[in-house]
Amino acid sequence: MFVSHLESAIDGTRLPAGTLHTTHEGKPIWVRYDLDHVRANARRESLANRPATMWRYRELMPAPSEDAIVSLGEGMSPLLDCPRLGQAIGAPGLRIKDESQLPTGSFKSRGMSAAITMARALGVTRVALPTAGNAGAAAAAYAARAGMQCAVFMPDDTPIVNRLEPAIFGAKAFLVNGLIGDCGAIVRDGMERFGWFDLSTLKEPYRVEGKKTMGIELAEQMNWRLPDAIFYPTGGGTGLIGMWKAFAELETIGWLEDTKKPRMFACQSTGCAPIVNAFDAGERFATAPEKPATMASGLRVPTAVGDFMILDAVRESGGAAIAATEEDIPRWMALASAKEGVSLCPEAAAALGAIELAIKRGALDKNADIVLYNTGAVQKYVEVMERAVDMPKLDKTNVNWSAIERALG
Repeated sequence: MFVSHLESAIDGTRLPAGTLHTTHEGKPIWVRYDLDHVRANARRESLANRPATMWRYRELMPAPSEDAIVSLGEGMSPLLDCPRLGQAIGAPGLRIKDESQLPTGSFKSRGMSAAITMARALGVTRVALPTAGNAGAAAAAYAARAGMQCAVFMPDDTPIVNRLEPAIFGAKAFLVNGLIGDCGAIVRDGMERFGWFDLSTLKEPYRVEGKKTMGIELAEQMNWRLPDAIFYPTGGGTGLIGMWKAFAELETIGWLEDTKKPRMFACQSTGCAPIVNAFDAGERFATAPEKPATMASGLRVPTAVGDFMILDAVRESGGAAIAATEEDIPRWMALASAKEGVSLCPEAAAALGAIELAIKRGALDKNADIVLYNTGAVQKYVEVMERAVDMPKLDKTNVNWSAIERALG
């Protein structure tokens, strides 16, 4: 393990590695590595002989030993060329990094593998978290893999599949008549009573380390070069934050073929767009919207604890924060799935809409090399799928062939 120390993201305070941490003065903590040591000892060429999971990048990961890793085989999601979809939205250079093919059906597998690995290594036996989307299933699955108890608290309007998954993985799952912040308050209030460790987004240092492998993996798949732009669905933002961290680490250890880094685009919905509002206002910290409501449940994060980290990364990269129109999410979701067969979730559909908007506004060249992250599987969102499709009904005794003809075009 090459971890040297931990560091407060807000003021740089140095903290010791190897001990259990949550936040520093209420703000997130970075994991830092001895990158000079990594550069001297790690070789890109050695990756070819390692298992095709995110833990192949072990020199830039926090696990104290290979035996400590809690894994379900996460990583190496495909990078798919999408020419028909790209043509439809005016972005011929579009590719999709499809995280829906990970073990629990979303990118959350990466973060929870790292978080549960380190929690168990540091003596944790019980974890808890609030979620309105895919984090609950991933936390429950990896906790089960590690033999740990997991409690999950969800708003009662969380999509039905997301509600059921934590329970089927053995978690103690609860529905709350409120928002994700209300669920988080229950976790905080129960920590001392039940001995929980809080796995909330950016309330511990290691989910970011798992998520950053999306960026390392992309670099490897692109022969250690990076695209012009990355469009990322942004709720809590750990993936965007993690990837930007990964690109800096890869540059420092000399693994990138050039120093050009992508412009990072944080993508939200007009139904809940605190990061976009802060970006447009030139603010470093976001203000929660009064009535956050979006069918892309993973984007319904009115208060992101890492808001300043997201905005710092977006601005440093020369990117932007863009809100796609809430009402158009089903259309974009159906368009991508039908054009390319990609299981596009509503959060990624909002990011697809953001690409279209960025090109129309002149914020992005239409011929740019673009990677969109599909963070989850469409099958987890049956409620939104129903809005996205039109399915005529037929009478078996009197088939309406005209309806079939119209449907077929």
